[in-house]
Amino acid sequence: MPKPHPGRTGGLPVPSRRLGRSARLGGLAIGLAGRMARDGLAGLGRGERPDRRDLLLTPANLHRITTELARMRGAAMKVGQLVSMDAGAILPPDLAEIMSRLRDGADFMPPKQLKSVLNAAWGPNWLHRFAQFDVRPIAAASIGQVHKAGLRDGRTIAVKVQYPGIARSIDSDVANVGSLMRLSGLVPRGLDLAPLLAEARAQLHAETDYAAEAAHMTHFADLLADDPRFALPRPLADLTTQTVLAMDFVTGAPIEALCEAPQPIRDQVAEALFDLLLREIFEFGLVQTDPNFANYRHDDKTGQIALLDFGATRSLAPWVAPAYGALIRAGMAGRREEMVMAATRLGLLDDSLRPDHRARVIAMMETAFGDLACHPVYDFSDQGLAHTLQAEGMALAQEGLAPAPPPADVLFVQRKIGGLYLLAARLGARVPLHTLLERHLP
Repeated sequence: MPKPHPGRTGGLPVPSRRLGRSARLGGLAIGLAGRMARDGLAGLGRGERPDRRDLLLTPANLHRITTELARMRGAAMKVGQLVSMDAGAILPPDLAEIMSRLRDGADFMPPKQLKSVLNAAWGPNWLHRFAQFDVRPIAAASIGQVHKAGLRDGRTIAVKVQYPGIARSIDSDVANVGSLMRLSGLVPRGLDLAPLLAEARAQLHAETDYAAEAAHMTHFADLLADDPRFALPRPLADLTTQTVLAMDFVTGAPIEALCEAPQPIRDQVAEALFDLLLREIFEFGLVQTDPNFANYRHDDKTGQIALLDFGATRSLAPWVAPAYGALIRAGMAGRREEMVMAATRLGLLDDSLRPDHRARVIAMMETAFGDLACHPVYDFSDQGLAHTLQAEGMALAQEGLAPAPPPADVLFVQRKIGGLYLLAARLGARVPLHTLLERHLP
């Protein structure tokens, strides 16, 4: 979870009433529409024909969007985070920096609002249970913020506190952010946002259930109890409620700090995380699907990777792992027909695509698997293939490619794979993917 936004010293109240949140998002959309119209007319007056995308993606507009979504927190910020993660690599550097505001941290609750939330969860005398409780959070994100505290028995714990009204506002927030995305003109023509937004709603509702997250955390801690590469907190049942999650305090530095570490350490960390992902898919049938870098920490003294957030944990349908196994084996072996069949079963290929679009998507898959097959140890610092595929994907989107979204399980697994790819690229890691795949593929 990211650190709280450094620009605020006393916190900023979370808007907790649904009507108030809807009015703020609606006002943001109306304001952006007016600004785009004004800038478009100014461009026409200069003899230009500005593109809708260019009118939206200005530093001033993105600053306004990210500031308001970070202030809103909840589903509004979470959907914005997902967009920024997906689009960050294709935005110009100045715009990418502004969008990263949604990943770097949220505004935090002021002490009065924090006290009100904890009073509702623990009762008015909760402070007597602690030897110390830091009012300023050590991390703040879209759904809640984390505080460091000390129990009277000497244990140090972390307490994640959910923002008030967030769970009740999810449906309206997602609908309003969907409207904002459609207004932007960034959505490819013909793309049906409804299924994606429906899955976002379902996932966000799951992430606000801290009791369920505590159960997932315990399950993963049990599954990985004998793996010395990972450190996982365990929840404290007597202090955990639907809106407050108390857990062991796990030390470590942000995973991105490893960018300056020696190559072998970066390689080991990336290999461990890909190995874990393959275990999640092919062994556990249970995947922590949130690829946010802030969900990982690294302890340079023990070499362990801390896994921190289990709100986005998802059980996979039994058919998903075999289909992924068939896709990877066929793709790497160059068996085109089998690859297409497996990709179709996963929903990564859509029979309704135009024949030329379908052929180009299949060619992209063959290119990606061909590159993987040629490199037993994959060097993620080489971004040539990624840029090639990205350019082709953008070209297809501009031509109106809008495939139906795959099943939810596949959608979230793809997001996790993409997130680990981005992390490995950030670290410039070299990972023996062939060895890992042979170890885990059915």
